[in-house]
Amino acid sequence: MKKFFKNLSSIIKGNYGEKLAESYLRKKGFEIIERNYRLKFGEVDLIAKKKKLLVFVEVKSDFSNKEFGAEEKVDFKKQQKILRVARYYILKNPNLMKKIEEIRFDVIVVKNDEEVVHYESAFFEEGDFTRY
Repeated sequence: MKKFFKNLSSIIKGNYGEKLAESYLRKKGFEIIERNYRLKFGEVDLIAKKKKLLVFVEVKSDFSNKEFGAEEKVDFKKQQKILRVARYYILKNPNLMKKIEEIRFDVIVVKNDEEVVHYESAFFEEGDFTRY
């Protein structure tokens, strides 16, 4: 399987990783409400909902044997972009937000051989995130 992934483009690997992450979240009872939610200042790979929980998910695909993991690419700068996109999404979806009590920011890493590693609450912002 590793040889197969080695020859694919990063776009194809990324799309494959997002599909696996989406399937993983659905199995855990999440409803996927947005895929690749893009704005000119950033993007969120998946936005999912489970009961009164809204989750913004960054998906990273790691089909290499590098010394550092793909999750390390979700650095402070990337987190800030995701937070900005999330704020915008929240402001544009007041009806949805009436049903939400908790917001979380997760990172899902899809590794070789389809291993899914889920980092719940991978990062956060201090204070009341919804008051902007």
